[in-house]
Amino acid sequence: MSNARSCPINHDFNPLGDAYVADPYPIHSAVREETPAFYAPAIDMWVITRFDDVQSALMDPKAFSAAVGQRPVFPLSDEAQSIIKAGFHAYPVMSDCDPPRHTRIRRHNQKGFSARRISVLEPKVWAKATELVDAIAPGVVDLVSALTYPLPAYMIFTFIGFPDEDMDMLKSWCGNRIAFSWGRPTADEQRDIATNMVNYWSYVEEFVAKRAAEPVDDFTSDLIRIHQQDPRSLSIPDITNVAYGLSFAGHETTTSFTGNAVRRLLANRSQWDDLCADRSLIPQAVEEVLRFDSSIPAWRRITTRAVTVGGVEIPAEAKVLLLLGAANRDPKHFEEPETFDIHRGDVRKHLAFGQGIHYCIGAALARMEARIALDLLAQRAPRMRMVEEQDFDFPANVSFRGPRKLLVHWPE
Repeated sequence: MSNARSCPINHDFNPLGDAYVADPYPIHSAVREETPAFYAPAIDMWVITRFDDVQSALMDPKAFSAAVGQRPVFPLSDEAQSIIKAGFHAYPVMSDCDPPRHTRIRRHNQKGFSARRISVLEPKVWAKATELVDAIAPGVVDLVSALTYPLPAYMIFTFIGFPDEDMDMLKSWCGNRIAFSWGRPTADEQRDIATNMVNYWSYVEEFVAKRAAEPVDDFTSDLIRIHQQDPRSLSIPDITNVAYGLSFAGHETTTSFTGNAVRRLLANRSQWDDLCADRSLIPQAVEEVLRFDSSIPAWRRITTRAVTVGGVEIPAEAKVLLLLGAANRDPKHFEEPETFDIHRGDVRKHLAFGQGIHYCIGAALARMEARIALDLLAQRAPRMRMVEEQDFDFPANVSFRGPRKLLVHWPE
């Protein structure tokens, strides 16, 4: 990118580097204080660091297109490209789509994510969470595998309508999907992930066809009924794309979100004790986790024209990384932003779910699942402690963050 040399360049900024993967927030703070925007050669992206500028980019889809949101960061191997081309036919419909298609698809999806359907799902979330917690035995427990992974996966699959007996197979196909589009997988890993994506895609195509023939009471059937009323407004391929995309996004991000919540609360013991003593603090705690340690600390855009961000010129067709995590700790907007505080009063103005036309459509569901998980843990295991000096393992990628394991001492 020839234009980049006349503007700030940060040769050290690398979201796939060990230091960043271990803890991106000190790096976020440093680059935010240094400049509002810069070019990062390691990922061939421009990086926007400050709350006001990130918010402005999210609110300006005409200048900052969402088209690159789910494209692989780095070129795929020839073998992986061949596998994808032969059997994977997804196209942008939501998070990586711009108006007018995005407007049309999102309008219909919002009907599926209605308050009624979310409220119907809440007792099921409680029941599944209770079942999972009941199965935990005293001792050292990995809370990710015991609760924060299976709960969101089960709930989003149930929401979409996938049969219970297919859950394990579907979860196995999601393995390492983050690395494919947001990391740097090896050629062998690309081949395996691409094969799983094709299998998953074929499954979703068949599932949507079954729902089209016989709708029931689930999210996919809601979309099928919209299609039946007006096939031009929402096609069967559109529905397949939505079901495929949600089935991945709806559990990976919430798994990380809930894992981050438990980790931060247990690391700040007095706040965990406060929450256990007064569970009305849980919604506020959920928002502070979203601000302080979001499961999506960065997201991508591409410029449709040259733009100026804080006095820095970014060229047209430049890939952009919006540092949501840096924005959510911007001292201009949050008092003592580096402090985790569930009693914070201004917390809900964070950008963890984005903003504008691409605001996360599943935000209410994610909040509900995290709230229920924390409520149940506070009731059942207020004396739960995090295993000290454990090494947290985070997936290396540019957008998603959450511990793969979270070891806790589960009380008798």
